[in-house]
Amino acid sequence: MAVRTFRPLTPSTRYIALSSFEEITKSRPEKHLVFTRKKTGGRNSYGRITARGIGRGHKQKIRTVDFKRNKHGITANVVAVEYDPIRSARLALLEYKDGERRYILAPNGLAIGATLVSGPTSPPDLGNALLLKNIPVGLAIHNIELTPGRGGQMVRTAGGSATLMSRDGGFAQIRLPSGEIRKVNEICYATIGQVGNTDHEKQVFGKAGKSRHRGIRPLSRAVAKNPVDHPMGGGAGKTSGGGHPVTPWGVITKGYKTRIKTKISNRFIVVRRDGRLMKQK
Repeated sequence: MAVRTFRPLTPSTRYIALSSFEEITKSRPEKHLVFTRKKTGGRNSYGRITARGIGRGHKQKIRTVDFKRNKHGITANVVAVEYDPIRSARLALLEYKDGERRYILAPNGLAIGATLVSGPTSPPDLGNALLLKNIPVGLAIHNIELTPGRGGQMVRTAGGSATLMSRDGGFAQIRLPSGEIRKVNEICYATIGQVGNTDHEKQVFGKAGKSRHRGIRPLSRAVAKNPVDHPMGGGAGKTSGGGHPVTPWGVITKGYKTRIKTKISNRFIVVRRDGRLMKQK
């Protein structure tokens, strides 16, 4: 993927940098693989706002993505590469020998017409899904399962890739993009390669309207509010009262560790993303 820039004919186009969409080969999605995304406006079933700054935005269709890759042993051809409005990665449309079509995350370098296959005996080629115990050590992988048969849950964003470090005692040690090294059951599935659309992080929207199109509304600064509305509100002039930055409900927002210390999955973390070794019990 490439990023295109524009001549500064307007203030917004001076810094704007958008995707060129040169890898997209199909503009209309498969009708039986999409459904309309219902807007919530950040409100729960009681109509109360639980997430601020959400509202309006363009109508979006959710693509049904196959994260399980459970058609084992059946080859599929890559028919097209498509855009997904709610996902940073591109989608590849697969057509299996039996005529069924499914979406998967498009790996970087996947070409139209390529043949993919999933299953325990699949070769470790780009885009194939196979068990962690059958993947050669050192390969880049994505769409990694945490629970066997549940489908890929980790490393699904654009440009993301993890590295298979080693295997021992029925577990595979994987270095995640955050730097964390985690143990995953070796009978979990993963897909070979790096997620495509690697230049996604280089995009610059350039104007507020681009965020509004995505359903992101503006938020007021805490120090600009009144004391009744926020713990950091009020005061003469631009002051936050000398307090630490907090949420409207008083929870510290910088440096406060929100992860539960007794979380069960802690036993599977070998090295934290900050480089600290986890104590194994």
